[in-house]
Amino acid sequence: MRISVVSFTENGARVAAALRGILRENGHLCSACAMPRHAGNGGLTPLLEPLESWTARSFGESDGIIFVGAAGIAVRAIAPHVKDKLTDPAVLSVDERANFVIPLLSGHMGGANKLARELAECLDATPVITTATDLNGRFAVDVWAKEQNLAICERENAKAVSAALLDGNAVGFCSDFVVESALPQGLTMAEDGPLGICVSFSGRDEPFLRTLHLVPRIVTLGVGCRKDVAPEVFEEAILALLSQNDLSVQAVREVATIDLKAREPCILAFCEKYRLPLCT
Repeated sequence: MRISVVSFTENGARVAAALRGILRENGHLCSACAMPRHAGNGGLTPLLEPLESWTARSFGESDGIIFVGAAGIAVRAIAPHVKDKLTDPAVLSVDERANFVIPLLSGHMGGANKLARELAECLDATPVITTATDLNGRFAVDVWAKEQNLAICERENAKAVSAALLDGNAVGFCSDFVVESALPQGLTMAEDGPLGICVSFSGRDEPFLRTLHLVPRIVTLGVGCRKDVAPEVFEEAILALLSQNDLSVQAVREVATIDLKAREPCILAFCEKYRLPLCT
């Protein structure tokens, strides 16, 4: 993960420096900053811009953001930038004595809960986890989907699955792919029923009255085009091709083309709209 750390006090700077060391040792890319008068304590980068602008920039550039200080500071700083649980970065707050590590945003999809536990173990601190599935030891479909590289197609149905599992109700499960190990607790193999999960490339099958579609993101889409093709024409052609092959656009993990087309506007627009990396 790309993680940005910010601190505000002398004690906070020491904690930020410790966090940077832990995160880098654990394989993360980490940068850490502090108020200019405290930055020298741990060789941190001086924070020379308002916290609001630092947070805005970090939201776009980082997979995780850690505020060393009061949770309220973090909440106020991130409030204008919170958009979507599927795309927002993980945000955590660590007190300046490193007693508590608190995931504030994207506990599951962003990995904040996992990161909190990782840091708490290294700091001998307490991770403050508040998500219901974690507290009750239940299967969390969004965490599982991320671990398996599966795109979640319907958020409301994902919530319904989580609610059913928390209530102790069984949720059906079917898959176009071989399942090699035991299903998580609460899921049962089924071909129909009131609520269930369907893993497929198309994202269109409806085996259950209410189906949560999970799509493996493993398709590389090779593209080419004439110069200056209109973005809407390019998108329409790509979506038609995917549909003809019974593939959801959610199955695409990257777009590939030759280097001469690396700056073609229609390709770049498609990649930006669907949040896909471009490989040339």
